[in-house]
Amino acid sequence: MSLYDNFKGHLKTINAHKKEVMRLCFKLGLYKQGIMHDLSKYSPQEFISGVQYFTGVKSPNSLERQLTGKSEAWLHHKGRNKHHLEYWTDYGTSPGAPMQGVEMPVKYVIEMFCDRIAACKVYYKENYDPGTPLQYFLKNRGHLMMHPNTEKLLGKLLFLLKKYGEERTLAYIKYKFL
Repeated sequence: MSLYDNFKGHLKTINAHKKEVMRLCFKLGLYKQGIMHDLSKYSPQEFISGVQYFTGVKSPNSLERQLTGKSEAWLHHKGRNKHHLEYWTDYGTSPGAPMQGVEMPVKYVIEMFCDRIAACKVYYKENYDPGTPLQYFLKNRGHLMMHPNTEKLLGKLLFLLKKYGEERTLAYIKYKFL
């Protein structure tokens, strides 16, 4: 692929992702979060490497990490976007305690839920089904530094999505949490 093709493909991918997260957040009344979601992806620090490592089938951060040992774009992104569990890590309170997940505010867990749906829809395209985000979560949760309450809530919402579908799960979230 040419650099121009990568530019177009990456821009199309992040726009589609952002549009889907915005649609989901707006349905929940999270207008500010929907609008502000992932704006840092348009910053030079993230966008340029996104174009450079664009494949169209997975996050460019994965290829950047694989080829260079780290993803500068991801390091920039996770520190600016509160819907990522990695934003919510800190040292434990006892001396010498390791890093740990901090409980996320519910509104950011809900945005993370929307983010995971959108990412799966964008990358899986016609192979997406409501169980895909749960499968991805279950496959990866063992190595995530996530607070137990955050993990429990996200897992529950993703399970409800698989079992009841998007509309019923969004209605539940709106009723129960918002």
